[in-house]
Amino acid sequence: MMKILVQKFGGTSLATQESRECAIKKIFEAQKDYDGVVVVVSAMGRSPQPYATDTLLNLIKEDERKVSPREVDLLMACGEIISAVVLCNMLVKEGIKPYAMTGGTAGIITNNNHLNAEIIDVDTTNLLAVMKEGYIPVVAGFQGRGTNNEVTTIGRGGSDTSAVLLGEALNAESVEIYTDVEGIMTADPRICRAAKTIEEISYTEVFQMADSGAKVIHPRAVEIARRAGLPLIIKNTFSDLEGTNITRYEKLDKKKYLSDKIITSIAHRGNRVQFLVEGDIDDEQFFQELASRDVSIDIINIFPKRRVFTIEAHKKKTAIEVLEKYLATFSFIDDCCKVTIIGEKMTGVPGVMARIIRCLSEVDVEILQTADSLSTISCLVKNSDLEKSVAALHKAFELD
Repeated sequence: MMKILVQKFGGTSLATQESRECAIKKIFEAQKDYDGVVVVVSAMGRSPQPYATDTLLNLIKEDERKVSPREVDLLMACGEIISAVVLCNMLVKEGIKPYAMTGGTAGIITNNNHLNAEIIDVDTTNLLAVMKEGYIPVVAGFQGRGTNNEVTTIGRGGSDTSAVLLGEALNAESVEIYTDVEGIMTADPRICRAAKTIEEISYTEVFQMADSGAKVIHPRAVEIARRAGLPLIIKNTFSDLEGTNITRYEKLDKKKYLSDKIITSIAHRGNRVQFLVEGDIDDEQFFQELASRDVSIDIINIFPKRRVFTIEAHKKKTAIEVLEKYLATFSFIDDCCKVTIIGEKMTGVPGVMARIIRCLSEVDVEILQTADSLSTISCLVKNSDLEKSVAALHKAFELD
C-alpha cells in the first residue's frame, strides 16, 4: 500500500513567486518521506489580486450578473486551475514531475447543484494512475464534476474540503493544510496579543472554533477528517515549525495538548444584531418565515412573552420586514459580537459560567446574551468590548 500525503496550499501561499517557492520546498521535502504526494491548491491570493475568486466574480458583478449558475461555476473554477498550472510550471523547473488536474479529473463527483454542489463520490482511479507513473498530482480545489459532466463548485472553504476528501479516499497518512499562520491559536492574534499556537487539539474543538468564527479551516473539512479518523496538520508555508496537529481526543499527545486547561481556545464572530421581541406571535410560523428568507438564527432564548435572538447584521432589514408583517413589538441592538470559549474538558465542570461572568464584570463588559453546548459557552457583547473581553477571558482561563 502506498504511503500518501495530501498537502493543501491556500491563496496566500500561492500569491507571489516567493510564496510559491516556499510551497515548492514543502512539496520537495514531502517527496522524501512518502510514496505519493497529492497537492491541492486554492486560487492565488485574495481580492483584489487578479486571480482571486472574488476578483473573478467582480468581472460579472460590475455589469450585473446575467449568466446562469452554471456559467458562474465555470468562471469561479478558473482561479484554482490557474494556480495548479502555474505551480506545475515551477515544479518542472525544480525537477519535479507534476500533473495538473481539475477537481473533476481528480475524481470528485458531485450532484448538479451549481454554486454549492454536494459531493456524491470520490473516484481515485486517475489519481492513483498518475502517482504510479511517478507524477505529483496538482489538483484544483473547490470544484468537482457533476453527474452531467459539468464543472461544479462546492462552496466556501471548498479547497480544504477537497483536500480532506481526497485524503480520505486515498487512505492518506495525513492532510497538511498550509496557510500564513503558525497553526491554530488560542485566540485571534489580531485581537489578543497573548495568543499562542496550540500544538495538539481535538476535531471537536477545532470544529467548534471554525463554527464560532475562527478562520483556520472549514468546518466541513473537519467533519470529514473526524469521520475518517484522518489527522489534519495546520502549518505555515513560510516557516519550519510543526504547526497544530488535529486528531481524535483520545489520540492526543497529552504532553502537547493543553491538558491542564479547562478551555483550549477563544473564538469570536462579529457583525451580529440582537433582537428582542415582545408579546404574542406564532413562533413556529415566524421563525419558519425567517428561515425561508435565508435569515439564520445564531443565539436564541424563548420565554412565554419574549424572544431574544441574534442574526447576521446584513440580514437585519429582512428580519425587520418579517417582524412588521407579524405586527410584533420589537427592539434591537446593533454592533454586537459573539465571543465563545471552547474546550472538551469543560463538560460537567461546575463554575465555568460564574468564572466568565466574574471575569467580564471585572473589565466592565456587559453580557447581552449567552448560549452553551457540551464544549462551548458563548457570550454576546458589544463590538467595542471585543478586544478586552477576549484578553480578559484568555487570561482568566490561564491561556496566557
